[in-house]
Amino acid sequence: MVCDNHLVVMLSALLKSIELSHKYGEPIDIYIIDDGISGSNIKKLNQTVTSNDINIVWKNIKDAIPERFALPADRSTYPLCIYVRLFLPYFLPENLSKAIYLDVDMIVLRDIQFLWNMDIADKALAAVVDISEKVGSSWGGIKNYKELGIDPEAKYFNSGLLVINLQKWREINATQSILNIIEENQEHALYPDQYGLNVIFANKWHELDSRWNNYSQRTTPDPFIIHFTEIKPIYKRYNLNQEYKETFYKILKSTPWNGFAPQKTYMDQTQKVLNLISKGKWFVLFNKLFNIFFNKVFVSQK
Repeated sequence: MVCDNHLVVMLSALLKSIELSHKYGEPIDIYIIDDGISGSNIKKLNQTVTSNDINIVWKNIKDAIPERFALPADRSTYPLCIYVRLFLPYFLPENLSKAIYLDVDMIVLRDIQFLWNMDIADKALAAVVDISEKVGSSWGGIKNYKELGIDPEAKYFNSGLLVINLQKWREINATQSILNIIEENQEHALYPDQYGLNVIFANKWHELDSRWNNYSQRTTPDPFIIHFTEIKPIYKRYNLNQEYKETFYKILKSTPWNGFAPQKTYMDQTQKVLNLISKGKWFVLFNKLFNIFFNKVFVSQK
């Protein structure tokens, strides 16, 4: 998993949820890629997990992205750290055959070892179908599927949870292929990493039970992992499944962030602006700010 200082509260709940749901004693190594987390927050995150079965390994983001790879340009407001998931095969120990990637806006409610021990056959990765479901979806999906020769009915997966066959991934040089396709199709890559993954692995991935990546817009009996896509429960404007929010805060009470209160919306919007600045996307930032101003000043007066 990879995190900046903005979402450490979410990461703490995720770490604690993995610990609380782990019942069978297999050792777990959790690699956290640090994208500017403060020293005090790192200390609190280390204090989150107390089980001897879980070992946390810290890596700086600079050490997670090999120098020979150049990150693609994209037009999204997502931070550059979204690309770290593509480099797991290059910074994890070479003796590992498999890895599980998790977005930090998740909580795990079923022992993660069941996911780890799942057979994904000869596929390079396994994932769960996204909310948009198909490549040709009017929302999400791959907008230029015709030009790329991809069947619009092909299933489209969410990149928030990935089970990766590290050896297979290296053999097909998946990372470079994904980076190239994002760079070449910037205008279509609304969710850049997810776009690239779905183009390269179209019809070539193993589908997991949807409960392993259950979105907070849905109500599913006995979800294995809850994924707080879109609005996060750490913000006051969260208006999705309230039961999932309650579960999140119940877990958070067992962390050093016990007593944390949801923040105002502007904190989330401020972070998106900072993400654009860090990418040097001044033109994109100007357009977004202009649209916000136009909608509030002119449209609201109609």
